[in-house]
Amino acid sequence: MTASQTPTTAEELRGAGLRVTAARVALLETVREGDHLGVEAIASGVRDRVGHISLQAVYEALHALTAAGLIRRIEPAGSAARFEGRVGDNHHHVVCRSCGAVADVDCAVGEAPCLTASDDRGFSIDEAEVVYWGLCPACSTAPSS
Repeated sequence: MTASQTPTTAEELRGAGLRVTAARVALLETVREGDHLGVEAIASGVRDRVGHISLQAVYEALHALTAAGLIRRIEPAGSAARFEGRVGDNHHHVVCRSCGAVADVDCAVGEAPCLTASDDRGFSIDEAEVVYWGLCPACSTAPSS
């Protein structure tokens, strides 16, 4: 494979040491095409692609793909777990307090400034998780009842 070729989903799974199955391919593609999806939405997307799959199989595949670093699990306070395909960087999230919409937020300035804790307490920090809370554009302009 040349540097200009993007690996297929199956090649990525193999490269991560995972067995390639139709369900795993469908799940990884569903997560990557989605926007911070919950388990039910992922299961629905996988079923649209490959037919029946049990919720347990979806959970098992999500666990395997997360452990392999192919997808990322986020769990904002008070929300069910959601999954995204953006991995390998230290981005953060903004969550709507009203409807629960989630969006990515890049680090504010330069080289991951939020990785420098004021007091690391002796920890070797390699990632920071920041969640911004507020109202999304649709909820902030909705008339209050």
